[in-house]
Amino acid sequence: MEFAHISALALFAFVTTFTPGPNNIMLMTSGANVGFARSIPHLLGVTFGFSAMLMIVGAGLTGAFNSYPFLHTVLKVISLIYLIYLAVKIATSKPTQNTDGYRPMNFFSAAMFQWMNPKGWTMALTAVSVYNPSSSWLNLLIIATVFIFANLPSTSIWVVAGQHLQTWLTTPKRVKSFNYVMALLLIGSTFPMLH
Repeated sequence: MEFAHISALALFAFVTTFTPGPNNIMLMTSGANVGFARSIPHLLGVTFGFSAMLMIVGAGLTGAFNSYPFLHTVLKVISLIYLIYLAVKIATSKPTQNTDGYRPMNFFSAAMFQWMNPKGWTMALTAVSVYNPSSSWLNLLIIATVFIFANLPSTSIWVVAGQHLQTWLTTPKRVKSFNYVMALLLIGSTFPMLH
C-alpha cells in the first residue's frame, strides 16, 4: 500500500472511530460511571475486537455478504435488538453515590460487541472494499493496524470526556438523567442502519 493510501486510510480510521456511535457512547457512559481505569478493559476490547473483526471480514466474510445479501439484513435486525437491550441496561442501571450500580464491559464482551455494532460493520466493510481491493493479506494487516492506532486515542477521548462528567454527576438524579440520555443516544445511533 502506498503512503498516500495509508494517509487516506489513517484519516478515514480516525474520523470513523472518533465520531459518535455505539462504542463511543458506551465508553463515555463507562467513563462517567466508573472512571478511566475501570473502563480500560472495555476500551481495549473495542480497539482489538474491531481490528480482529476487520481481519475476519477482509478474509472472506465480505464474499458471504455479496453472495447472500439477506445475511446483511439478518445482521441488522440482530444488531438493532442487541443495541436496544444495551440501551435499556444503561437506562435502568441504578444511580448510586458509589459505582456499584454500573458494570463496565470487560475486554471479551467489548470485543464480541463489535460483531453487533452496525457502525463497526459499515466501517469494516468500507475499509476492506476501499483500501484493499486486491484482497492482499499485507494490506489487510496494515488496515487493521491503522485502526488500532486510530482507535486508542479516539476511544480514550470519549472515556476521558465521560470521566470529566463525574464532577457533575454527583447526585443519583443526575446520574439517572445522564444514563437515560446516553441510552437514547445509543438508540439514536442506530438510525443510520435503518436506511
